[in-house]
Amino acid sequence: MDEWYDTASSGGRFVRQDSRFRSRVSQGGDYPPEPGRYHLYVSWACPWASRTMIYRALKGLTDKISVTVVDPLMLSHGWVIASGADPINHAEFLWQVYAKADPNYVGRVTVPVLWDRRRETIVNNESSEIIRMFDEWPGAPAPLFRPPELASDIDALNAEIYPAVNNGVYRAGFATSQTAYEEAFRDLFAMLDRLERRLGERSFLLGEQITEADWRLFTTLIRFDAVYYGHFKCNRDRLVDFPELWDYTRTLYQVPGVAETVHFDHIKTHYYGSHRTINPTGIVPDGPRIDYTAPTRRAVPKLGG
Repeated sequence: MDEWYDTASSGGRFVRQDSRFRSRVSQGGDYPPEPGRYHLYVSWACPWASRTMIYRALKGLTDKISVTVVDPLMLSHGWVIASGADPINHAEFLWQVYAKADPNYVGRVTVPVLWDRRRETIVNNESSEIIRMFDEWPGAPAPLFRPPELASDIDALNAEIYPAVNNGVYRAGFATSQTAYEEAFRDLFAMLDRLERRLGERSFLLGEQITEADWRLFTTLIRFDAVYYGHFKCNRDRLVDFPELWDYTRTLYQVPGVAETVHFDHIKTHYYGSHRTINPTGIVPDGPRIDYTAPTRRAVPKLGG
């Protein structure tokens, strides 16, 4: 079901609601970084949740933070949790986890969710903040994906890329007026053209090292040809039509640990099967056939623990 978004009051424009749980795991705080204390709820389909799973893998946290993966379809009850998939709260639906954290909660029920087993509450449901917690987790292997000397540059890039690309594909796909759709479409491809030029001069967005800005962009790009190009009508060009962006995306995909976070069957089933106002039949396409493991011009770095 995609009726969780409302475009009627915004000229047909998709407006994303802010995340509500914004506490932080930190040394000396209410939520100290203790192994085995925290649990993630994610969907393989969601690019925001995928960010957290990439960081969990690359920062050596797979044995420290457990995970529940929700079912791909999101229909009348929202995100569904298969029997036995939630050993922490034994929930059948993700909204039950939100209700346990706050019985008065009103708002969207989204992934990712970082849950504290000890205090039995949601710590945070904002992916951009969760990945920074994971990046700075005590004992996590180098490199930092948001090193202090690049923090301002990373933040500036994120601020440009998020509305045009990360959220831009949703602005196009969920638009309910031609004007809103065309605005999003233009913004998206103008930014992709800029990124293509940028990546013609360097291996990654900020030079020769992978940063947070790259991982935030990657989870949108890896879904582009399989979902956003057709399902969300972002069809001026495919990702494979951008030589630099295509090579860059394959390079990031081939970083050890990353491919295991990308599940195209789950991704396509969610988007095509859940968004019935966009795809009323719920038919999931078999294609496209794309080889993300093909050799790249960029060197694939080995990162993480």
